Amino acid sequence: MQFMVIETFRNQDAKSVYRRFQEKGRMLPQGLVFIESFVTADLSRCFQVMECEDITLLQKWVAQWSDLIGFEIVPVVAGKVTGAALMGEGA
Repeated sequence: MQFMVIETFRNQDAKSVYRRFQEKGRMLPQGLVFIESFVTADLSRCFQVMECEDITLLQKWVAQWSDLIGFEIVPVVAGKVTGAALMGEGA
C-alpha cells in the first residue's frame, strides 16, 4: 500500500531535518520503502510517497523524526488504478 506522507518542518527548520538525514540517512525500518519526495519552495513542508504493508513500520519511522517534523499520513492509490476500478477494468 502507498502513503502520501505530508511533513511539516517544526519551526520551519529544514536545515535540522537535512542535517539529521545527512548524518543518519532516512532511518527506514526494513519493509518501509521510500518512493519519492518533493519539498515546497518555501522549505516548510515535504511530501513523500512511501510504501509498506504494515502501518506500524510508518509509526516506527515517524517516532524517529517527530521531534523535528509534524506528520500527516494519507493512504493513496494511483489515479490510473482508481480510474480502472471505477470503470470496471481489471476486475
